[in-house]
Amino acid sequence: MALRGLAGSGPGSRGPLGQAGAVDEEREAPAVVAAGDAPEDVEEDEGRSRGLLRWDGFSAWLHCVCVVGFDLELGQAVEVIYPQHSKLTDKEKTNICYLSFPDSNSGCLGDTQFCFRFRQSSGRRVSLHCLLDQFEKDLPVYLKKDPAYFYGYVYFRQVRDKTLKRGYFQKSLVLISKLPYIHFFHTVLKQIAPEYFEKNEPYLEAACNDVDRWPAPMPGKTLHLPIMGVVMKVRIPTCHDKPGTTQIVQLTQQGDTHISVILPTVHEVDLFRCFCPVFLHSQMLWELVLLGEPLVVMAPSPSESSETVLALVNCISPLKYFSDFRPYFTIHDSEFKEYTTRTQAPPSVILGVTNPFFAKTLQHWPHIIRIGDLKPAGEIPKQVKVKKLKNLKTLDSKPGVYTSYKPYLNRDEEIMKQLQKGVQQKRPSEAQSVILRRYFLELTQSFIIPLERYVASLMPLQKSISPWKSPPQLRQFLPEEFMKTLEKTGPQLTSRIKGDWIGLYRHFLKSPNFDGWFKTRRKEMTQKLEALHLEALCEEDLLHWTQKHTEVETVDLVLKLKNKLLQADREHLPVKPDTMEKLRTHIDAIILALPEDLQGILLKTGMT
Repeated sequence: MALRGLAGSGPGSRGPLGQAGAVDEEREAPAVVAAGDAPEDVEEDEGRSRGLLRWDGFSAWLHCVCVVGFDLELGQAVEVIYPQHSKLTDKEKTNICYLSFPDSNSGCLGDTQFCFRFRQSSGRRVSLHCLLDQFEKDLPVYLKKDPAYFYGYVYFRQVRDKTLKRGYFQKSLVLISKLPYIHFFHTVLKQIAPEYFEKNEPYLEAACNDVDRWPAPMPGKTLHLPIMGVVMKVRIPTCHDKPGTTQIVQLTQQGDTHISVILPTVHEVDLFRCFCPVFLHSQMLWELVLLGEPLVVMAPSPSESSETVLALVNCISPLKYFSDFRPYFTIHDSEFKEYTTRTQAPPSVILGVTNPFFAKTLQHWPHIIRIGDLKPAGEIPKQVKVKKLKNLKTLDSKPGVYTSYKPYLNRDEEIMKQLQKGVQQKRPSEAQSVILRRYFLELTQSFIIPLERYVASLMPLQKSISPWKSPPQLRQFLPEEFMKTLEKTGPQLTSRIKGDWIGLYRHFLKSPNFDGWFKTRRKEMTQKLEALHLEALCEEDLLHWTQKHTEVETVDLVLKLKNKLLQADREHLPVKPDTMEKLRTHIDAIILALPEDLQGILLKTGMT
């Protein structure tokens, strides 16, 4: 395996793409994902009303675009990285090379689309004040960027070509992004990849220039995104949307006649198609994902492995899956040894694999889903059974869920009958997905509402917030105290499902998903306390206070108030705009009441 076309060198950097990046080759890519400070001498894009630098618009959506080809002597090779100034470490390029091609045993002829996820190299500089951080706070938690990972969205083509030594044309167009917008990026690739394979680099350059002109990926706003003559209309969800509702963008405006593609979702996969072979066990799989159990999906191709892994991660929404997951994982992955070692228990991770070698390497894992070919919509595969792990010995083991796990909850037979009836009546996969998604949502909400209710009780009373003391601390989360609340306000209030809910909660409280969820909630509540503290300060007559205190104490107060303002801005505290304005007015009034020499110093210190 070799790496060609590194920024500024090799055959991949020649031609139109080589000249396209108007940035010094040694610089970091600007803005969101490539981090570091934006280059100073970047070419301004003419006619821009947004005042952004060249490639800032592109960087809001993508880190870079790669073309990975197959060389008889070198193996898989990165032929092109675009924009040319985009930075990828050698380790990241190696991962992209191997993850962009299906395993040879998959036999993927024609065009194949799939997704992978890989760990960002340590040491990469991260910008603390990225252009789009302000939008992050409005995203649902499960759509927020994970700073440690990249997604790769792949369009792979393998067709017979007698003119080539190998007898086949093999190439992948890969979009590298921090954004987990699976459906959106697969749609983008469907629009541009087939034509790219015919027209090559100039076409890719034009497509990237189109992306650079897109508006920022702002949650809650209907976006019109033109690319190569096609206009896509999308809406990114916000954390304020009602869970389980998709605000489908409609062709309502008269000016919408040029819209070519309307996306009802940016991130969701076809849930029922993925769960179809195992839908009778979907509740057990929901428990395994909720508890962060080690899980392997063995599939015939990367598209099936990646779709199934993403469907599993999606099934506990609106909860975020906080452990690692790899929609497509190969023996060449940089974490292969870490995740397959037998010297310690399997980690909390969901792996999607296609190489038969994994049947042997991962047979010590506690939960393995083996699926056959996913059928097109409308065709229903035979339901697989739950089997003992000891039966998973051979490479040709039959499809099934191999586990000795005993679910805590009784199976919801009503929903299973509803789905089975849909199968018999040939109900469309989209309609089945709506039923399954609603079922998972209700199950997750019934589980999480008692936790939300208990955590809300840990919040100090508002009357305990004093402007002259630090904000009060949250009370400690006590598992046994929480368990006692379940008798009267447990999931039985919202769910008809019976079973050992207490056992499920006890297991969940030890899982990475609880740890991640509680840290997020604690941070939100702490920020709320900080915001309430700021509001309490604003209601005080601070100028009157200074008249009774020394200059030293007054200067100390000004510096603390300025820090509070900076913190509110930096952490996006949930503070009303007029509160911030009041505080600035207080600060200015206090400074003006001080001697002139102190005024000069304090006005220069920080920002008011």
